[in-house]
Amino acid sequence: MEGKKETIFDRLVVSCQFKKHRGYEEFFSEHLLGFQLSGETHAVFPGGTAVIPENTIILIRKNHLIRTTKYPSSAGEYKFISINLDQEVLQQYAFENKIKIGGRYKGSQRLFFEPDEFLKSYFISLEPYINKKKEATPRLADLKIREAIELLLQANSDFKQILFDFSSPHKMDLEDFMKKNYMFNVSLEAFAQLTGRSLSVFKRDFSRIFSMSPKKWLQERRMQEAHYLIKHLAQKPTDFYLDLGFENLSHFYSSFKKKYGITTTDLRKEHDSMVENKQ
Repeated sequence: MEGKKETIFDRLVVSCQFKKHRGYEEFFSEHLLGFQLSGETHAVFPGGTAVIPENTIILIRKNHLIRTTKYPSSAGEYKFISINLDQEVLQQYAFENKIKIGGRYKGSQRLFFEPDEFLKSYFISLEPYINKKKEATPRLADLKIREAIELLLQANSDFKQILFDFSSPHKMDLEDFMKKNYMFNVSLEAFAQLTGRSLSVFKRDFSRIFSMSPKKWLQERRMQEAHYLIKHLAQKPTDFYLDLGFENLSHFYSSFKKKYGITTTDLRKEHDSMVENKQ
Protein backbone atom coordinates (compact mmCIF):
# COMPACT_ATOMS: atom_id res chain seq x y z
CA MET A 1 0.00 0.00 0.00
CA GLU A 2 1.35 3.43 -0.94
CA GLY A 3 1.89 6.20 1.55
CA LYS A 4 -0.03 9.43 1.56
CA LYS A 5 0.11 12.98 2.86
CA GLU A 6 -3.22 14.65 3.34
CA THR A 7 -4.35 18.09 4.47
CA ILE A 8 -7.43 17.74 6.68
CA PHE A 9 -8.06 21.42 7.25
CA ASP A 10 -6.05 24.56 6.59
CA ARG A 11 -3.15 23.75 8.92
CA LEU A 12 -3.59 20.10 9.97
CA VAL A 13 -1.63 17.57 7.89
CA VAL A 14 -1.49 13.79 8.33
CA SER A 15 1.35 11.78 6.81
CA CYS A 16 0.93 7.99 6.51
CA GLN A 17 3.44 5.46 5.16
CA PHE A 18 3.42 1.68 4.97
CA LYS A 19 7.06 1.17 4.04
CA LYS A 20 10.33 2.97 4.66
CA HIS A 21 10.29 6.28 2.86
CA ARG A 22 13.07 8.82 2.42
CA GLY A 23 11.56 12.27 2.33
CA TYR A 24 12.93 15.29 0.58
CA GLU A 25 14.16 18.45 2.22
CA GLU A 26 11.52 20.61 3.81
CA PHE A 27 11.95 24.26 4.62
CA PHE A 28 9.67 25.26 7.48
CA SER A 29 8.83 28.93 7.11
CA GLU A 30 6.33 28.65 9.99
CA HIS A 31 6.40 26.86 13.34
CA LEU A 32 5.24 23.24 13.23
CA LEU A 33 3.76 21.20 16.06
CA GLY A 34 3.81 17.46 15.38
CA PHE A 35 2.90 14.20 17.06
CA GLN A 36 4.49 10.85 16.15
CA LEU A 37 1.46 8.59 16.38
CA SER A 38 3.11 5.42 15.05
CA GLY A 39 6.49 4.43 13.64
CA GLU A 40 9.40 6.83 13.91
CA THR A 41 10.99 9.67 11.96
CA HIS A 42 14.74 10.02 11.44
CA ALA A 43 15.59 13.67 10.82
CA VAL A 44 18.69 15.37 9.43
CA PHE A 45 19.02 19.12 9.97
CA PRO A 46 21.76 21.75 9.95
CA GLY A 47 24.05 20.79 12.78
CA GLY A 48 22.86 17.30 13.61
CA THR A 49 20.41 14.41 13.46
CA ALA A 50 17.54 13.17 15.62
CA VAL A 51 15.15 10.26 15.95
CA ILE A 52 11.52 11.04 16.74
CA PRO A 53 10.10 7.90 18.38
CA GLU A 54 6.47 6.92 18.73
CA ASN A 55 4.37 8.91 21.19
CA THR A 56 6.62 11.98 20.98
CA ILE A 57 5.69 15.59 20.31
CA ILE A 58 8.01 17.88 18.38
CA LEU A 59 7.97 21.64 17.99
CA ILE A 60 10.02 22.81 15.02
CA ARG A 61 10.83 26.48 14.98
CA LYS A 62 10.20 28.49 11.84
CA ASN A 63 12.98 29.07 9.30
CA HIS A 64 14.57 25.63 9.61
CA LEU A 65 15.60 22.87 7.21
CA ILE A 66 14.88 19.21 7.83
CA ARG A 67 15.28 16.05 5.74
CA THR A 68 13.38 13.00 6.98
CA THR A 69 13.25 9.24 6.59
CA LYS A 70 10.02 7.61 7.76
CA TYR A 71 10.02 4.15 9.33
CA PRO A 72 6.78 2.22 9.90
CA SER A 73 6.15 0.52 13.23
CA SER A 74 6.32 -3.26 13.71
CA ALA A 75 2.61 -3.25 12.87
CA GLY A 76 3.49 -1.83 9.46
CA GLU A 77 2.19 1.74 9.75
CA TYR A 78 3.76 5.17 10.00
CA LYS A 79 1.56 8.08 11.04
CA PHE A 80 2.63 11.62 11.86
CA ILE A 81 0.20 14.45 12.57
CA SER A 82 1.39 18.03 12.18
CA ILE A 83 -0.13 21.47 12.66
CA ASN A 84 1.26 24.67 11.20
CA LEU A 85 1.26 27.57 13.66
CA ASP A 86 1.54 30.44 11.22
CA GLN A 87 2.55 33.97 12.10
CA GLU A 88 -0.82 35.54 11.30
CA VAL A 89 -2.62 33.37 13.86
CA LEU A 90 0.11 33.83 16.45
CA GLN A 91 0.16 37.61 16.01
CA GLN A 92 -3.61 37.76 16.48
CA TYR A 93 -3.38 35.56 19.57
CA ALA A 94 -0.59 37.72 21.01
CA PHE A 95 -2.61 40.89 20.38
CA GLU A 96 -5.78 39.52 21.97
CA ASN A 97 -3.89 38.23 25.02
CA LYS A 98 -1.51 41.21 25.32
CA ILE A 99 1.56 38.94 25.06
CA LYS A 100 5.01 40.50 24.88
CA ILE A 101 8.42 38.84 25.06
CA GLY A 102 11.65 40.19 26.48
CA GLY A 103 14.01 38.77 23.87
CA ARG A 104 14.89 35.88 21.61
CA TYR A 105 14.80 32.28 22.80
CA LYS A 106 18.34 31.12 23.64
CA GLY A 107 17.74 27.36 23.86
CA SER A 108 17.81 24.50 21.36
CA GLN A 109 16.56 25.14 17.84
CA ARG A 110 14.35 22.05 17.99
CA LEU A 111 12.35 20.76 20.90
CA PHE A 112 11.19 17.20 21.52
CA PHE A 113 9.16 16.32 24.55
CA GLU A 114 6.89 13.63 25.94
CA PRO A 115 3.25 14.66 25.60
CA ASP A 116 1.45 15.51 28.80
CA GLU A 117 -2.09 14.28 29.32
CA PHE A 118 -3.62 17.41 27.81
CA LEU A 119 -1.51 17.51 24.64
CA LYS A 120 -1.95 13.79 24.03
CA SER A 121 -5.70 14.16 24.47
CA TYR A 122 -5.61 17.10 22.07
CA PHE A 123 -4.13 15.05 19.25
CA ILE A 124 -6.55 12.20 19.98
CA SER A 125 -9.37 14.76 19.63
CA LEU A 126 -8.26 15.30 16.01
CA GLU A 127 -8.99 11.67 15.07
CA PRO A 128 -12.60 12.33 13.92
CA TYR A 129 -11.32 14.90 11.41
CA ILE A 130 -8.51 12.61 10.28
CA ASN A 131 -10.91 9.70 9.79
CA LYS A 132 -13.38 12.04 8.04
CA LYS A 133 -16.08 11.27 10.59
CA LYS A 134 -16.47 14.96 11.27
CA GLU A 135 -15.92 18.00 9.07
CA ALA A 136 -13.89 20.89 10.41
CA THR A 137 -15.52 24.23 9.66
CA PRO A 138 -13.16 27.24 9.32
CA ARG A 139 -14.26 28.49 12.75
CA LEU A 140 -13.70 25.10 14.38
CA ALA A 141 -10.31 24.72 12.67
CA ASP A 142 -9.28 28.11 14.07
CA LEU A 143 -10.38 27.09 17.57
CA LYS A 144 -8.33 23.88 17.37
CA ILE A 145 -5.22 25.86 16.42
CA ARG A 146 -5.76 28.23 19.32
CA GLU A 147 -6.23 25.27 21.63
CA ALA A 148 -2.84 23.94 20.51
CA ILE A 149 -1.22 27.28 21.35
CA GLU A 150 -2.85 27.32 24.80
CA LEU A 151 -1.66 23.79 25.58
CA LEU A 152 1.90 24.51 24.41
CA LEU A 153 2.13 27.54 26.69
CA GLN A 154 0.73 25.47 29.53
CA ALA A 155 3.27 22.68 28.90
CA ASN A 156 6.29 25.00 28.86
CA SER A 157 6.33 28.74 29.49
CA ASP A 158 9.56 29.06 27.47
CA PHE A 159 7.54 28.40 24.33
CA LYS A 160 6.21 31.94 24.59
CA GLN A 161 9.59 33.28 23.45
CA ILE A 162 9.55 30.95 20.46
CA LEU A 163 5.96 31.32 19.29
CA PHE A 164 5.68 35.07 19.66
CA ASP A 165 9.07 36.14 18.32
CA PHE A 166 8.07 38.04 15.18
CA SER A 167 11.46 39.61 14.50
CA SER A 168 13.38 38.94 11.30
CA PRO A 169 16.07 36.23 11.37
CA HIS A 170 19.57 37.36 12.31
CA LYS A 171 22.03 37.70 9.46
CA MET A 172 24.18 34.58 9.62
CA ASP A 173 27.76 33.87 8.52
CA LEU A 174 26.98 32.97 4.91
CA GLU A 175 30.23 31.15 4.13
CA ASP A 176 30.03 28.96 7.21
CA PHE A 177 26.33 28.20 6.70
CA MET A 178 26.66 27.21 3.05
CA LYS A 179 29.71 24.99 3.66
CA LYS A 180 27.71 23.10 6.29
CA ASN A 181 24.40 22.93 4.40
CA TYR A 182 25.19 22.74 0.67
CA MET A 183 23.69 19.25 0.47
CA PHE A 184 20.16 20.45 1.23
CA ASN A 185 18.23 20.63 -2.03
CA VAL A 186 16.11 23.72 -1.42
CA SER A 187 15.52 26.92 -3.35
CA LEU A 188 17.83 29.93 -3.23
CA GLU A 189 14.93 31.81 -1.65
CA ALA A 190 14.99 29.34 1.25
CA PHE A 191 18.76 29.67 1.66
CA ALA A 192 18.37 33.45 1.64
CA GLN A 193 15.70 33.40 4.31
CA LEU A 194 17.63 30.94 6.45
CA THR A 195 20.67 33.23 6.45
CA GLY A 196 18.60 36.34 7.25
CA ARG A 197 18.80 37.97 3.81
CA SER A 198 16.62 38.99 0.94
CA LEU A 199 17.26 37.02 -2.25
CA SER A 200 19.09 39.93 -3.90
CA VAL A 201 21.35 40.50 -0.87
CA PHE A 202 21.99 36.75 -0.61
CA LYS A 203 23.15 36.59 -4.24
CA ARG A 204 25.31 39.69 -3.83
CA ASP A 205 26.97 38.45 -0.63
CA PHE A 206 27.41 34.97 -2.09
CA SER A 207 29.20 36.23 -5.22
CA ARG A 208 31.46 38.42 -3.09
CA ILE A 209 32.45 35.49 -0.82
CA PHE A 210 32.65 32.60 -3.30
CA SER A 211 33.38 34.50 -6.55
CA MET A 212 30.66 32.62 -8.42
CA SER A 213 26.89 32.29 -8.50
CA PRO A 214 25.09 30.20 -5.82
CA LYS A 215 23.82 27.74 -8.43
CA LYS A 216 27.27 27.10 -9.88
CA TRP A 217 28.94 26.85 -6.47
CA LEU A 218 26.35 24.36 -5.20
CA GLN A 219 26.85 22.15 -8.23
CA GLU A 220 30.65 22.34 -7.90
CA ARG A 221 30.62 21.62 -4.16
CA ARG A 222 28.27 18.66 -4.50
CA MET A 223 30.36 17.23 -7.35
CA GLN A 224 33.54 17.53 -5.28
CA GLU A 225 31.94 15.64 -2.41
CA ALA A 226 30.61 12.97 -4.79
CA HIS A 227 34.09 12.52 -6.27
CA TYR A 228 35.55 12.08 -2.78
CA LEU A 229 32.91 9.55 -1.73
CA ILE A 230 33.50 7.44 -4.83
CA LYS A 231 37.28 7.66 -5.04
CA HIS A 232 38.22 7.39 -1.36
CA LEU A 233 35.25 5.58 0.22
CA ALA A 234 34.14 3.46 -2.76
CA GLN A 235 30.52 4.48 -2.32
CA LYS A 236 27.97 4.00 -5.08
CA PRO A 237 26.13 7.06 -6.41
CA THR A 238 22.81 5.28 -5.83
CA ASP A 239 23.58 5.35 -2.11
CA PHE A 240 24.31 9.07 -1.77
CA TYR A 241 23.09 11.14 -4.74
CA LEU A 242 19.88 12.22 -2.99
CA ASP A 243 21.72 13.02 0.24
CA LEU A 244 24.02 15.38 -1.69
CA GLY A 245 21.12 17.29 -3.20
CA PHE A 246 21.01 15.68 -6.65
CA GLU A 247 17.48 15.04 -7.88
CA ASN A 248 18.12 12.83 -10.90
CA LEU A 249 20.60 9.95 -11.01
CA SER A 250 21.06 9.85 -14.79
CA HIS A 251 21.67 13.62 -14.85
CA PHE A 252 24.23 13.16 -12.08
CA TYR A 253 26.09 10.51 -14.09
CA SER A 254 26.27 12.69 -17.21
CA SER A 255 27.27 15.81 -15.23
CA PHE A 256 29.97 13.87 -13.40
CA LYS A 257 31.54 12.57 -16.61
CA LYS A 258 31.36 16.03 -18.18
CA LYS A 259 33.21 17.57 -15.23
CA TYR A 260 35.83 14.91 -14.54
CA GLY A 261 36.13 13.22 -17.94
CA ILE A 262 35.61 9.81 -16.36
CA THR A 263 32.62 7.70 -15.36
CA THR A 264 31.81 6.90 -11.74
CA THR A 265 32.43 3.22 -12.51
CA ASP A 266 35.93 3.93 -13.78
CA LEU A 267 36.66 6.05 -10.71
CA ARG A 268 35.62 3.23 -8.41
CA LYS A 269 37.92 0.92 -10.34
CA GLU A 270 40.74 3.37 -9.59
CA HIS A 271 39.89 3.07 -5.90
CA ASP A 272 39.90 -0.74 -6.07
CA SER A 273 43.25 -0.67 -7.87
CA MET A 274 44.76 1.61 -5.22
CA VAL A 275 43.57 -0.72 -2.46
CA GLU A 276 45.05 -3.77 -4.21
CA ASN A 277 48.41 -2.04 -4.66
CA LYS A 278 48.60 -1.24 -0.95
CA GLN A 279 48.04 -4.86 0.03
